[in-house]
Amino acid sequence: MDSRIGLETVGVQAPAGLFEVVMKSVIYYFTGTGNSLAAAKKVAASLGDTEIVPIAAFRDATGEISPDAERVGIACPVYFSGLPAMAASFAERLDLAKADYVFSIVTHGGGGGSAALRQLDGILKDKARRGLDAGFAVSMPGNYILMYASPAGEKRDRLLAAADADLEAIAGRIRQGERVTLPNSPVARLVKAIMYPRFRSRVQGEDRKFTVSEKCTSCGTCAAACPAGNIEMVGGRPVWNHRCELCCGCIHLCPVEAIQAGKATEGRQRYRNPDLTVADMEAQARTEPHEKNQVTGPADGS
Repeated sequence: MDSRIGLETVGVQAPAGLFEVVMKSVIYYFTGTGNSLAAAKKVAASLGDTEIVPIAAFRDATGEISPDAERVGIACPVYFSGLPAMAASFAERLDLAKADYVFSIVTHGGGGGSAALRQLDGILKDKARRGLDAGFAVSMPGNYILMYASPAGEKRDRLLAAADADLEAIAGRIRQGERVTLPNSPVARLVKAIMYPRFRSRVQGEDRKFTVSEKCTSCGTCAAACPAGNIEMVGGRPVWNHRCELCCGCIHLCPVEAIQAGKATEGRQRYRNPDLTVADMEAQARTEPHEKNQVTGPADGS
């Protein structure tokens, strides 16, 4: 891992297969508590010769993003049956002229994956003149702590074990260059139509619900791990600047559970994907675009 750019190259040789397609690959990811990054890492290890790049690396740049890879993947969670705001904005900027195969993996704790994949497919068709060749929804432990506690113990372990099996199968289909029809759920489309527009219109200001208690130790983990760069430490305490993605990473990753979003989150189970560390979350947030993923346009403030 190169800490300067937050880009990881997974060089594990992909297993040989009669119909497998050997391609240089890149997977872009957005994550709040690690599920989508863990999924990206598992698939990358199976594909071989794959770069893993945080979507957050492009948050302060403008212009098109041109991956230097034949196979391009996007991994992110599902929010209100749609894409995280940052992931949707990123997809609108992708130039996929060099890509031969485009796929997505969305992770979710309670459905909505089909609607999110179809949203991404529509964005790419509109902006990049091509859609997804394959899309997959993977169930993993949910982390939307504003509504519910994350699963723990055996329930969490069962979900993660099932996700690992799904990801192994998904990686095989991607290696083979399989074209996969996107899942379709009328219920997910209806939920997205009702809930997602409200989410997108209000998400950046949702951090007004967040508070920090006297338990805060001024460690700065919340600020360092925020993929939106939305938190700064002022007088040793976090201040939110209303550019929130509602990933809830700051709540989940606080080592002393000092951050809340009202009384409902007090005492609720926190979550971080057990395959990842807080340092992995921080690496996502402090990165710059990599030279192999060119941005054709000036950076903001330049």
